[in-house]
Amino acid sequence: MTELSLSAKLCPRDQAVQAVQGLRQQGPVVFTNGVFDVLHRGHATYLDQARQLGASLVVGLNSDASAKRLGKGPDRPLNNEVDRAVLLAALASVSLVTWFEEDTPLQLISELKPDVLVKGGDYDMDRLAETQVVRAYGGRALAIPFVDGYSTSALVNQIRRATAS
Repeated sequence: MTELSLSAKLCPRDQAVQAVQGLRQQGPVVFTNGVFDVLHRGHATYLDQARQLGASLVVGLNSDASAKRLGKGPDRPLNNEVDRAVLLAALASVSLVTWFEEDTPLQLISELKPDVLVKGGDYDMDRLAETQVVRAYGGRALAIPFVDGYSTSALVNQIRRATAS
């Protein structure tokens, strides 16, 4: 398999369907999504485990506006969507990064039709609308357990405490 350059892994939303169709020729496409504000070991482990479930991993990244609506704090995300996307694209486990403006990736998943939908271990997969969409066309949806002790919010709070002293 030919590895894509970092910039080739960044895919505008309007080109994502075609890009995923190309990836599908190599085998099953895995999809996950998130803010990925400050990358840490938990993210890297999770993304690597997700990639092992298929031939390629597509990450749907919350846009800045979408991330702000998640209620993680008025100053979040700390890194803008382009910076977050570039860092994700630099990871060997990630095949493609695209963005979504909506509150959830439901519409993006409906468009891309990944073979496997993966979420973090704190999600009840059976309760997600995204799971129902993926299962309706024959795909799989599963949760990967979190790596204990790693959280962007906890890391941000730790930095704030350290700088306040």
